[in-house]
Amino acid sequence: MLTELIRTDFEPDTREAVSRAVSALQAGDIVALPTETVYGLCADALDPVAVEKLFEAKGRPHFDPLIVHLPHKSSIHEVTEVPEELKKLVTQLIETFWPGPLTILLPKKPIIPDIVTAGLPTVGVRMCDHPVFHRVIKGFGNPIAAPSANRFGSLSPTSSPAVLSQLEGRIPMIIDGGACARGLESTIVRLHAAEPKNRIEIVRPGPITAEDLKKFGKVVFAERNEDVENSSPDAPGMLANHYAPRTPLRLLSSPEDFHPEEGKRYALVSYRGQEKDGYLQLHEWDEVSILSPGSGRVAEAGIRLFHVLWQLDQLGVDEIIAEPVPDRAVGKAILEKLRKAAIK
Repeated sequence: MLTELIRTDFEPDTREAVSRAVSALQAGDIVALPTETVYGLCADALDPVAVEKLFEAKGRPHFDPLIVHLPHKSSIHEVTEVPEELKKLVTQLIETFWPGPLTILLPKKPIIPDIVTAGLPTVGVRMCDHPVFHRVIKGFGNPIAAPSANRFGSLSPTSSPAVLSQLEGRIPMIIDGGACARGLESTIVRLHAAEPKNRIEIVRPGPITAEDLKKFGKVVFAERNEDVENSSPDAPGMLANHYAPRTPLRLLSSPEDFHPEEGKRYALVSYRGQEKDGYLQLHEWDEVSILSPGSGRVAEAGIRLFHVLWQLDQLGVDEIIAEPVPDRAVGKAILEKLRKAAIK
């Protein structure tokens, strides 16, 4: 299969790209599209035959559910049954964070095929905040199933070259919408009615943080289960070994944990590139990539994480060593990605 890369540098190019993407989706084909988080591999969420093509192209197991993107905020009522006791909270969340990188798990309606949810009674829904994706889904009109546009378990792509490096020859079309603005997959939440405050459970940390959500309810984090492997997760992106470069990766807790082996080549993912953190001088690194140069900002680090890992993965070093980042705000999502990337 020939994979075509279609650019959107100028408005006439964008119109043509959107038209071709809409036509492909209407024909039951799959297409890689940019979102504000990572590139997504897209299909008509209401067409199980089209959705099956996603699983085949990615090599994704059918027990791993997909996120569904909606064309309008009101579409949430077409695909989900919002419990009466949660309607006010759901409305507050979508009015505040949609379009944007917040996925809400809700009971699904029968219109969503079981292949999308891996047979689960719930579906994760969100509304994308990327101009090209927005125009495609508006033109298409149906909800779109869109897992990350990568081979299953590998690094999520934040640029069209990263998509091409993994899926060339496996998908017909990539719409190049530039680099993704957020760089990390959406935050996934599960909602629980409770008194005196409803509970917002963060199932997967992401760009929307606990600090962003706490004004709407009591925020808790789902327990991390490192043993979820080759079993049925209850939400997208929950398997233990995930987001991994081909090169082995190790996340350090402190500089003292690093003991290089003679003859091995190492690259370093540094949080802020400062010698006082104790990692730069540990070794004569083949390459040092800095997530947030200078004072260190976790939001910037999150945007750069997957791109930096993808670049280092091209070098042919023996191991990628990652410094820890602060366990707060978007840093929680970064640490989750790094922990999962390190599991072999």
